[in-house]
Amino acid sequence: MTENVGVLGAHAQSSGAVRVVNAPLPTTYGDFEAVGYLDQDRGEEQVALVYGDISGSENILVRLHSECLTGDAFGSQHCECGEQLDSALRAIVTEGRGVLVYLRGHEGRGIGLLAKLQAMKLQAEGLDTVEANIALGLPVDARDYRVAAEMLHDLGVRSVRLMSNNPRKREALLRHGIQVSEQVPLLITPCEDNITYLRTKRERLDHYLPHLDAVVHSS
Repeated sequence: MTENVGVLGAHAQSSGAVRVVNAPLPTTYGDFEAVGYLDQDRGEEQVALVYGDISGSENILVRLHSECLTGDAFGSQHCECGEQLDSALRAIVTEGRGVLVYLRGHEGRGIGLLAKLQAMKLQAEGLDTVEANIALGLPVDARDYRVAAEMLHDLGVRSVRLMSNNPRKREALLRHGIQVSEQVPLLITPCEDNITYLRTKRERLDHYLPHLDAVVHSS
C-alpha cells in the first residue's frame, strides 16, 4: 500500500480520492485494516476495509457496499443491505483476502436519508421503490462509483471478483479501469417485508436475483 498522508496533505490534492489514514480494525468477523479516504470532488469521507494481503494479486474478492443506515445499523427488513454487508465480510474472511468499499453518500441509491424515508413511506402506501423516487421528483438511482474505482486503484487492485447482483456496478468499474473477472451473486433469503422490493429490483433495475423464482412461483 502507498504511504499514508496527513489530513492537510489530503486537502492539497485538488480532485479525486486521496488516502488519509490506515488503521487496524479488529471486528467480529476478523482483523481488517480500515483505509480512510477523502473524496475531494464531493467532500465525502470514504473507507475501504482490507483483509489479508492484496498486494500484486489479481481477481481480488471485492464488495462495493452502498451506505444504508436503516439496513446496516438498524437491521431493517425493508431491504437486504444489512445481511449483504454481513455476508460480504464473512465471505472475504473465508477467502483469506479481499476488500469491502463502504460507499458513503449512497443512502437510498444516492437520494439521501430523509428522501429515502419519504420514499419508504410512499412504498408503504402502495408504490414500488422506483415509482416512489419518481413521485418525489428524484432519480431512480443517483449513485456514482468513481470514488470506489479510485480507491481500488490506490490499493493496487486492478482485477476483481465483484460480489454484487447489480450489473451497473460492474459496468461502472469497467468504465473506470477496473477489470471484473467474475460477478459473484450475493443472494439473501427474502422475507415478507422485502419480497416486493426485491422483485422490483429484479424486474425494473435488472438485478440478478434468480432465487426469487421459488418465492414468486409459490405466491
